[in-house]
Amino acid sequence: MRCMYCGCEDSKVIDSRSTDDGKSIRRRRECISCGKRFTTFETIEMVPFLVIKRDGTRQSYDRTKIKNGILRACEKRPISMAEVDEVVNSVEKALYNSLDEEITSQKIGDLVMEQLKQLDEVAYIRFAAVYRQFKDSATFFEEMNKIFNTAPKGRKKN
Repeated sequence: MRCMYCGCEDSKVIDSRSTDDGKSIRRRRECISCGKRFTTFETIEMVPFLVIKRDGTRQSYDRTKIKNGILRACEKRPISMAEVDEVVNSVEKALYNSLDEEITSQKIGDLVMEQLKQLDEVAYIRFAAVYRQFKDSATFFEEMNKIFNTAPKGRKKN
């Protein structure tokens, strides 16, 4: 790290601590040449990726779109914001772990539905109804039968 006072590239770290949000590290450094101290922040570089929409267009990934969709599905359900954030973080972690530069909106939707199915069946059905664009009641009932024919994995809420 280059000293902001003399431009020397040699410095030593005196103190390191995590920031309040836990997303970066604050480092207190001392220049080897002039002895002055300065602070630097180290953060993880997030590799951006593109989302391929159903119509073939591409757009930058936006975490808030996922969160808003989940919030709409969880409306009037006994689900806390912490649980919603946990779902979003889990989906986002899976997306970044895939190491793909382009991810289909279908894959994102499937990951969200996996998480919602475990969290709340009603929220899952609501999200699936919009995401899968149920054309008629038969398609809706098929999806509901899938839920009822599988063993309960998450908590039950009615």
